[in-house]
Amino acid sequence: QVQLVESGGGLVQPGGSLRLSCAVSGFNLDYNSIGWFRQAPGKDREGVSCFSRPTGSTYYTDSVKGRFIISRDNAKNTVYLQMNNLKPEDTAVYYCAAGPPSGVAGTGCPIDKHEYDHWGQGTQVTVSS
Repeated sequence: QVQLVESGGGLVQPGGSLRLSCAVSGFNLDYNSIGWFRQAPGKDREGVSCFSRPTGSTYYTDSVKGRFIISRDNAKNTVYLQMNNLKPEDTAVYYCAAGPPSGVAGTGCPIDKHEYDHWGQGTQVTVSS
């Protein structure tokens, strides 16, 4: 049984940092991809970042490039999203998801939420002064 459990969300001031964690069980990250998504109130769920071990690819949506970093602790089977210089528009529920080894073209990592089969419960991130 695949389980993903996010943690690390909270309230932070603009310019601050948070590190989200996604503990993964029942799913081999060596052969598959992991993605981070977020959903703000009234908006669609959007892809933030993903990583594929098989292709060695990492992706960041433009709005977070240079501020967010996806990483993995192999020993703990945990994936992290380090979020720096947070902005009010980063406010959302953040989800991690486990998916196929690559994107639809067989390269990169999946960036569409429909490509992912397994999801965590989400963690709230609020950026406000």
